[in-house]
Amino acid sequence: MKKLRFRNSIRTQLAAIFILLLFAVVLILVFINTVFLQRYYISNKKKQIINSYDSIDYLAESTASDREAFKNGADRLTADSRLLVVIVDPGMNIIYSTERDPEMIAARLLWRMISGDPGNEPGNDEDKGPDNGNGPEDAVVLGSNENYRITTSTDPAMKSDYIELWGYLTNGNLIFIRTPLESIRESAKIASKFMLYICILIALVGTIVMWFVTKRITEPILQLTEISDRMAHLDFDAKYESKVDNEIGELGDHMNEMSSHLERSISDLKSANAELQQDIEKKEKIESMRSEFISNVSHELKTPIALISGYAEGLRDGIADDEESRNEYLDVIIDESDKMGKLVSNLLELNHIEFGNDPAKMERFDVTELIRGIIASSDILAKRSKASISFDPPGRVYVWSDEAKTETVFGNYLSNAINYSGGEKRIEVSISDSGENVRIQVFNTGETIPEESIEKIWDKFYKIDKARTREVGGSGVGLSIVKAIMETLNKPFGVINYDDGVGFWFELERADRL
Repeated sequence: MKKLRFRNSIRTQLAAIFILLLFAVVLILVFINTVFLQRYYISNKKKQIINSYDSIDYLAESTASDREAFKNGADRLTADSRLLVVIVDPGMNIIYSTERDPEMIAARLLWRMISGDPGNEPGNDEDKGPDNGNGPEDAVVLGSNENYRITTSTDPAMKSDYIELWGYLTNGNLIFIRTPLESIRESAKIASKFMLYICILIALVGTIVMWFVTKRITEPILQLTEISDRMAHLDFDAKYESKVDNEIGELGDHMNEMSSHLERSISDLKSANAELQQDIEKKEKIESMRSEFISNVSHELKTPIALISGYAEGLRDGIADDEESRNEYLDVIIDESDKMGKLVSNLLELNHIEFGNDPAKMERFDVTELIRGIIASSDILAKRSKASISFDPPGRVYVWSDEAKTETVFGNYLSNAINYSGGEKRIEVSISDSGENVRIQVFNTGETIPEESIEKIWDKFYKIDKARTREVGGSGVGLSIVKAIMETLNKPFGVINYDDGVGFWFELERADRL
């Protein structure tokens, strides 16, 4: 499988996407914290003051005749809120206060009610900005209605920021509520910095975690990629083995199923292709054999037909005018006719064997007796060729074979030995033990077979010495018949060159030990 470049791998791309999203979230959080934290904090403080005002106003209405009950209720409301609350009546008498020195707060409250300027206090003229009817320049009105006004203020002495509410209760008393902002700007800055550090830490940890998580996610995909690459190169041994219960696992199962189907389909296709190739080769071979057969048969029949035709024309034309000549002409015609008949008979027999029209009929018989009979019937031919045949069998030898086909094989071997024997013209027939088989050999003295011709002598119409073959009346088909029969019997056969001659042999399955 081609290795993906690191920057193009799905794991890198997924990790990059998640990491960028993580950093984007971190930056958004830092931005929101920096820009909106102070506003949110002030808004919460404002709501706290308004809620406190509403609660105190309600408490003042419900305890109008019981001042002690009002004080106790107001203490409970302001106990945990860190609110500074001062309430005075229209005569500037202090009704309730959480401040130890409420007189100064009361004076400031009266001054504000009179002047209507938030933050404009006696003795603080140096802090006043341009008067626009709403107080000093640094004061910000956060909200107001007909009963109160809410503003921000800064204490010059303490250098602290506050949110203040001043106004009237429903019963006509004046109220002042203050809550510190606790240096909201500094707090927001510190919180933003802390948030940035936390976000950076989360981003780093998230990056590491995301890298390993994406590895777990992408490993099955990479495995499927490798499997598909091997399938593309017709390697179907690789199987998806990860058992994840999701779409990737289902895809892996489908890949395995597709791999099996493809393997079977390609196997079937290859088998069909091999059979087709064999059929084509067989057809080409049959066509070649047919052409060769026609050519060889035409060649083999041309000479005897020409001789028969020539001698017959001679008889017709009266060339042989005496009885002896006529008999000689007739002998030639009869001899050539016999050769043609034998050739046609051999070709028909070979054709039947090669195309399976003459199946072997296996039986148990004494091969020694069969050999003796063939030798006896060939005695006249041997004497004519001045050849001697010796056969010294080890007694009765029983074999499993087709007796008629065995007779044909041995007859062809013996006929060739008689026709091609030379030198001492000695022919030796032997039977020997060859494992589970019996080996029968026909040896004749004479010329050996050239090494380059040993494999070819079994081919139809092949002749080592065409002149000698014609002289002895051979057709070049006998050994082809031997080959066809032995292949039908599925038994070995062959030829061996010796120093003084040639030995043709074949084996049969023995029915008893020698």
